[in-house]
Amino acid sequence: MPVTGLGVDIVEIERMRRALERRPRLRERVFSEAERAYCEARKKPEIHYAMRFAAKEAVLKALGTGFTGMRFTDVEVVRDERGRPRPHLTGRAAEVAAERGIVEMHLSLSFTHSTAVASAVAITEECRPHAPEVAPDPRAELAASFKEARALLDEVEVGDTPQET
Repeated sequence: MPVTGLGVDIVEIERMRRALERRPRLRERVFSEAERAYCEARKKPEIHYAMRFAAKEAVLKALGTGFTGMRFTDVEVVRDERGRPRPHLTGRAAEVAAERGIVEMHLSLSFTHSTAVASAVAITEECRPHAPEVAPDPRAELAASFKEARALLDEVEVGDTPQET
């Protein structure tokens, strides 16, 4: 079963830290308010900014576009009810996903002491796993039919028995 799109990106954490120090407005240009709040609440925010930047790039690669024609904020990393990261697409990224029939995207984030990495998978309805079609079993159908007929006969026999007075 083919995957519609796959994207992977890696970001050096130290490079992200330096970029954030040199360009404080970078946070507002690249990350949503919710992403900034999440990252700033962490002990080492640069790790989480790096993972989110890598995630944005990975998602856009999975869409097949990269950042061409996109805004950084068209992809936002949010967390589902279980705390797992997932991409939220808006703007041009959402349009491209719809045009390509992408119905879900999966995201994985990780980091080492020096790098942050993200991988994204885009899935269309055709690529979703489906339960296999089960062919009817003729023997089981016949047995069920006989069982039903026997139950009907049993009801008829009980109803036709004369009652003693």
